Amino acid sequence: MNFLESRRQRCLAVLLVIAVLKGDLHAEEKPSPEKSKQILYNGIELPQQWPPRIKTMAPAHETDPVVPAYLQKPPAVIPIDVGRQLLVDDFLIEDSNLKRSFYALKPYNKNPILVANQPWEFEGKWTRGDGREFQGPYAMPFSDGVWYDPADKLFKMWYMGGLLHCTCYATSRDGLNWEKPKLDVVAGTNIVHAGNRDSASVWLDLDESDPKRRFKLFRYEKNPIRGNIFALHFSPDGIHWSKEIRKAGPAYDRTTAFYNPFRKVWVYSLKSAYPKAGAPNVFPVRRYWEADDLVHSPMWPSYTSPLLWTNTDRLDVPLLTSGYRRAFIYNLDVVAYESVMLGLFTLHQRTHTKQGRPKKNEVFVGFSRDGFSWDRPWRKPFVSVSDKKGAWNWGNVQSVGGCCLIVGDKLHFYYSGRAGTGRLGEEKSFYDADGSTGVGFLRRDGFASLDAGPDGGAVLTRPISFKGRYLFVNTNARGRLLAEVLDQHGKVIEGFSKESCIPVTGDKTLAAVSWENGADLSDLTGKAVQIRFHITDGELYSFWVSPDKTGASYGYVAAGGPGFTSSRDTVGRVTIPHTP
Repeated sequence: MNFLESRRQRCLAVLLVIAVLKGDLHAEEKPSPEKSKQILYNGIELPQQWPPRIKTMAPAHETDPVVPAYLQKPPAVIPIDVGRQLLVDDFLIEDSNLKRSFYALKPYNKNPILVANQPWEFEGKWTRGDGREFQGPYAMPFSDGVWYDPADKLFKMWYMGGLLHCTCYATSRDGLNWEKPKLDVVAGTNIVHAGNRDSASVWLDLDESDPKRRFKLFRYEKNPIRGNIFALHFSPDGIHWSKEIRKAGPAYDRTTAFYNPFRKVWVYSLKSAYPKAGAPNVFPVRRYWEADDLVHSPMWPSYTSPLLWTNTDRLDVPLLTSGYRRAFIYNLDVVAYESVMLGLFTLHQRTHTKQGRPKKNEVFVGFSRDGFSWDRPWRKPFVSVSDKKGAWNWGNVQSVGGCCLIVGDKLHFYYSGRAGTGRLGEEKSFYDADGSTGVGFLRRDGFASLDAGPDGGAVLTRPISFKGRYLFVNTNARGRLLAEVLDQHGKVIEGFSKESCIPVTGDKTLAAVSWENGADLSDLTGKAVQIRFHITDGELYSFWVSPDKTGASYGYVAAGGPGFTSSRDTVGRVTIPHTP
């Protein structure tokens, strides 16, 4: 390439960035350079134009569920070298006579674990469109984040202190009992950022090479003078935050952000209105914007320029109870968990009369294997509100950034709830006040299981490939579990029959599968094989092939947990003190 051509291409690149920033070029019209198709870690081949462009959306009662392309046409051979292979859909399954069950979160019996009890957590106010001002105590993540930091072996929580008032910080040794340390940012308080805020996202980036950027804060600044700003801050310790590094494009208040390590992009999960705010028959949707570089990648120029992403559909409508109308998507927090992207969908079920009760927001789960398309196979609440007036979570349950932590054999999910006027009364509160924080538990990988009764059953995987040597399962085998390995012609490979398999029994989130001759899977690495699991009276939650006898999955560990030293499971079996 000569000098003039090189200069011409640099000038075109600069003009493109300027056009996007000015809004002269819509995101959906932005040209992309010629590039080969991208094949993901799980064998999914992405189209050349990715993320995809969704042209229109419709209200939930007019929208059919969208089946991801990778479920309609899975790869011919699925690599399983990254993470535990969850059985939340049929991506990995060729044939099965087992029943699939889904599971909701089990709330901690001592909730809430964090409540407003400091003066600054009673400060702040919200002014409604009619000029009426509201106040109310808040000590709750509004996404924000709960992470486990392996550097000092602490659970760390960032949360909204007071109504839109500030960002606070708490720590815990066990994830259940929390302390609010006195810090030096605002002397004598646990405030780590005094700027006004609405929704926020905090990300502990264990893969960051710059120690000053180890923590990222995406803060929605709800200030009429500056407009609706989503500001980026960095920190070395999660306590002392930089000044605003840059601001994103215009956004609505429940906007969040996350990192997709499978494609190495940062993603803004944007609250939006379709077709646009102020238009007839407008309804909330979620929009998408990704950035390779948080500091230098272009941002969106207008509210409607980010890509249309996801919405509620017909399957959400029947969930509405008497007195409620319309199910809207209110927020979507996302994290990489093992071999999938886990999505926590907060759905808002609007009510005709509030009667002092907070918004009815509940959390539902979804899964993505390509990072953009969502499968929501279970439409019951994963995290529910309480129907008891006076309960800390009488309404407005919201997910937390980082989504979940791995604590031994369990996943910890933190979430916020609001008591409204239920605990403090109308004279001291308003319908959406009194926010606090709780936690709930789920079996590790326990979103879904394939179940067999006393008569037994079997599940056959699609053709898979791997580089590891040892097969592991997460199972509750009251009877037993056996496995056999088949070649590309469907014949059982010598040495790997179910007859020679040593039965797996008991309730174990990490159990090795072995055969009598002591053979491992090393001779089958790189080959297309299938595994058939035979189960009697039990459940199978996941399986994976590891290069290590420890059972390390090399999948992603969401917001971390005790024993993990990086963003991935490189350690396998972890022993920690008992948790409820």
